[in-house]
Amino acid sequence: MKKILISDKLAEAGINYLNEQPGIQIHIETGLNEEGLCKIIGDYDALLIRSDTKVTPNVLQAAKRLKLIGRAGIGVDNVDIPVATELGIIVMNTPDANATTTAELAIAHMMSLSRHLPKADRSVRAGKWERSRLMGSEVAHKTLAILGFGTIGRIVAQRGLGLKMQVIAYDPFVAPEIFEDLGVKSVSLDGLVMRADYLTLHCPLIEKTRNIIGASQFAMMKKEAMIINCARGGLIDEAALYDALKSGRCAGAALDVYENEPPANSPLLELDNIVFTPHLGASTSEAQVAVSVEIARQAVTFLKTGEAVNALNLPRLSAEELKKSHEFMNLSTILGKVLVGLATKPLEKLEVALFGRAAEVEARPISVAALIGVLSGQFSTPVNRVNAENIAKRQGISLIESRTEETHDYLSLIRVIGHCADHTIALDGTLLGGCHPRLVSIDQFAIEVVPEGTLLVTRHDDKPGVISAISAVLGNADINISRMQVGMADNQQQAMAVISVSEPLTETLLQHLCGIPAVHKATQINL
Repeated sequence: MKKILISDKLAEAGINYLNEQPGIQIHIETGLNEEGLCKIIGDYDALLIRSDTKVTPNVLQAAKRLKLIGRAGIGVDNVDIPVATELGIIVMNTPDANATTTAELAIAHMMSLSRHLPKADRSVRAGKWERSRLMGSEVAHKTLAILGFGTIGRIVAQRGLGLKMQVIAYDPFVAPEIFEDLGVKSVSLDGLVMRADYLTLHCPLIEKTRNIIGASQFAMMKKEAMIINCARGGLIDEAALYDALKSGRCAGAALDVYENEPPANSPLLELDNIVFTPHLGASTSEAQVAVSVEIARQAVTFLKTGEAVNALNLPRLSAEELKKSHEFMNLSTILGKVLVGLATKPLEKLEVALFGRAAEVEARPISVAALIGVLSGQFSTPVNRVNAENIAKRQGISLIESRTEETHDYLSLIRVIGHCADHTIALDGTLLGGCHPRLVSIDQFAIEVVPEGTLLVTRHDDKPGVISAISAVLGNADINISRMQVGMADNQQQAMAVISVSEPLTETLLQHLCGIPAVHKATQINL
């Protein structure tokens, strides 16, 4: 008998589903603090939660037989995932169960803004009849601009197309055919902002997207444009938003999420051209039922079959499996990170080929490790061996793997080839001494690199003086060079340098390097 503890309120449909499953016993006890949860958690195989339960290291240490933590919803900030992973406990969520609800709220906000509905309601309640002052606009044939083209963004796009809108989107991690299949035009971030009549945000909050809409973006927007954020607080610079709304650089805004929640004392509350809702993205009865039923199904599937749907962390590997594949997986992940760092367009296909001793272990964990390297840092939830393939599929990236015991100059070799819309990138890596990763070629350039820290990769003319010019630029900026490798390609007049530097370069400094006449390209990769 598998025992499940439910410590937060779940919809009745989810509870009923669990009660119908043979071999499953549930216990519901909500409102537990850490001490109370620690006292009883040791008796359970699975814990199902919402946002109230805090799964701390103390709770996890007390959970001696716990195999699964299931979050009915998306956010898992209340779970210590690293400790759970260390203890071999799967953490899973339901990322798509409330996607429709959130998308519909964004569309509702767009309609509300276009017809001034909150203002109209307040006006009538005040005994006024201000039809001319509350003149609105149709959304048909307007441009709906979507920042972030994951599950929610794609639902918003479908709704917008149904309203006869022109739909454009920006997401650098989604392959072109995904946009094409939905009839949506892929544009740059600047193009998205400049063309938008309604700009709606549907991307995760990570370091790359924090304040992604700020003063410079508002300066590009049409004055009649409106912005909607039902995704995450922090995507919009709220000070810049205030200035844009106050000055008329932006006609209106609708926010469901905020940098600080609730947004007490925010100057935005003073303005009348902005609409607020209290983080209602998932607040529909349908969404509550959907997340409850979905997490119940996922928990039962895992307890009965071991399949971990929407898992956010790695299951524990046996000592034997870890010994065989760990170093190759680490190398493959590094190659994936270098590959995506060199790519100038979204990847559409990733090939992973194993040679020699690398081909003697299971190929799938190693090829998936390359996907993890490609995808890591792009999402608010961790990308790991369990969820990497599903995420890649959603992004339009196919995975092809092969292996042969034949050797290519090295006893073991991993080759990853990334296919983009207009170019391919091929990398070879090996393990020195069976545990020291080395990058040994980039495209046709043979070059042995220690792949760690910050790497500066340049393509330049193969002639005297270029390396000294690059070194001079770095030296003048007080950037120390710890390693430098230069490689040439057969029958070409170009060379490649891979330089390990003491600290990341600014964009200005990268542009300065590209200003050296013989340097064609300079790319920075942080490992």
